[in-house]
Amino acid sequence: MRMRRQRQHVLEPGRSSTVMLAVYALVLASSPAGLAGQSALGRRTVPLPHAIQSPIAEVPFGPGEISEYLVKLGPLSVGGGLMQVVSVEPIRGHSAYHLSWQIQGGIPLARVNDHYQSWVDIETLATIRSFQNIREVRYRANRSYEIYPEAGFWERTDTGDSEKLITDLPLDDISFIYYARTVPLVMGKTYTLDRYFRADRNPVILEVLRKETITVPAGTFETIVVRPIIKAGGLFGEGGEAELYFTDDERRILVRLSSKVPVMGSLSLHLRNYQPGIPLRR
Repeated sequence: MRMRRQRQHVLEPGRSSTVMLAVYALVLASSPAGLAGQSALGRRTVPLPHAIQSPIAEVPFGPGEISEYLVKLGPLSVGGGLMQVVSVEPIRGHSAYHLSWQIQGGIPLARVNDHYQSWVDIETLATIRSFQNIREVRYRANRSYEIYPEAGFWERTDTGDSEKLITDLPLDDISFIYYARTVPLVMGKTYTLDRYFRADRNPVILEVLRKETITVPAGTFETIVVRPIIKAGGLFGEGGEAELYFTDDERRILVRLSSKVPVMGSLSLHLRNYQPGIPLRR
């Protein structure tokens, strides 16, 4: 198999994330409501999963889980977002969780409508497909990755570029958040993981910082605070000092996410509504 270098004119995923966050800060401030209603981000009914033959990893989430967030720039409410486990779907002989992350907002001449999707094997929790659909003011990008853990490579299907994997359990940005929910998160411990599907983004580091009681629109929660670090720009990039606040219970719900955006300052997501999913059972 011939591996080809990524084309230089393509905006790298890490850089795109930085652009995305800066654009939120600039254009969403004119849209305080962020999400005008549930239908704005296309909430969908969760279909029944297909017949599942493989074993199932024990996880604290399942199809139908929906988390809605208020986006803030400093103290200002500037938009909204939605994370969900859409369904379980068949992908190349695997049964996979379909994970989705969407953010919308802006003004008539400066709109943001980003949609990131990941398909994660229900047995290994490895990412086997990743889509990135980005609409930020005048910037447009559609990236489609097929990831083959068994064969040891990934392919970007919209360009034909490919690269070897350094792990047989690869993850992307969204699936790392869900994977972190399955980790024990021992206080004071640092988890070093060589599992990002792009080799140059490794290692991914999860630092368990502290426990903290916080209040968000959805209520008051006891949380475990984790700092994720990926060798890239954007939300979890080095220097961004991102923090993930997971509930300090077996559900590990993400109730807050905060990060620093260059020039713009502090950007954060605050849980405002949560709908539990139905974990898969044998």
